Amino acid sequence: YFLARHMITYANVVVYNYQYLLDPKVAGMVSRELERECVIVFDEAHNIDNVCIEALSVNLRQATLDGASRNITALTRRIEQAKATDEKRLRDEYTRLVNGLAQQGVFDRARGEELIANPVISEDILREAVPGNIRRAEHFIAFLRRFVEYLKQRMRGAAVEQETPTAFLAHLQQTAAIDGKTLKFLYDRITSLLKTLEIVDTEEFGPLSLICDFGTLVGTYEKGFSLILEPYDERYPSIPDPVFQLTCLDSSYAIAPVFERFNSVFITSGTLSPITLYPQLLGFKPVCSVALDMTLTRECLCPMVITRGADQQQVSTKFDMRDDPGVIQNYGRILI
Repeated sequence: YFLARHMITYANVVVYNYQYLLDPKVAGMVSRELERECVIVFDEAHNIDNVCIEALSVNLRQATLDGASRNITALTRRIEQAKATDEKRLRDEYTRLVNGLAQQGVFDRARGEELIANPVISEDILREAVPGNIRRAEHFIAFLRRFVEYLKQRMRGAAVEQETPTAFLAHLQQTAAIDGKTLKFLYDRITSLLKTLEIVDTEEFGPLSLICDFGTLVGTYEKGFSLILEPYDERYPSIPDPVFQLTCLDSSYAIAPVFERFNSVFITSGTLSPITLYPQLLGFKPVCSVALDMTLTRECLCPMVITRGADQQQVSTKFDMRDDPGVIQNYGRILI
């Protein structure tokens, strides 16, 4: 993997997934060395708007919040150990944060990768000093604990809720006394703390990192996002399975840095229809737009739309329903 990433700077042609350019958490690490003269081709791009939306969306479940609580407990122990053995590290980190060097001051970037990739588009990353209420490690941990408890409280709701980031931040301020501006710094602060504590196994702190991604995004963007709480899975309406979604509604957010960074960007697919819709979805003005006719030597297409099987069970190709035995059996009966 790391060899392949190293060879990107030497290769003439690089083929990889959309996320390596569109997802700011990944693009900042993998694609940052690409030059402006590179020619970018998004092939099979009929779903590129969905990829852009998913790149800036975060889903939280009850298991995520429980894991984040365990991560907070583990970090508390690490901080106490650091105080007992090497308190100077924590004092140095505090000094760096006071000077606004949360990202650049912990280690020289040449010595290693960022532990967690920033979920925010590079142009929107703050260049300010971290607020005073989360500079000290123990204060930051207390802040995270309050934020996670607030999210747990929201997940106990019994009805579907939808609200804007502005409404969410207002309720957060009123209920938990958490300032929305502080949320913008969660990524910077958790990255700095994990580096200071010299934590190598960052996957262990994945749930807490996801919470920080959620907070950073909702604190940064006021428009183009929506928060949705769904207390039940539509397939099992009697079993509580809450999901708190921060959903990006504007696909142009994720792809705009690509258009600004590179001189030549091509979007192609055999099913870009209508072709005039995609510039509107992605927020750009095409220099050239061409639609090519397709011809077949014989009538080999026979479209058919199916919504239910012979047993009247709903059938779908949605990702979360593909492994359902009933769906598989119904598609099999249709083919036979």
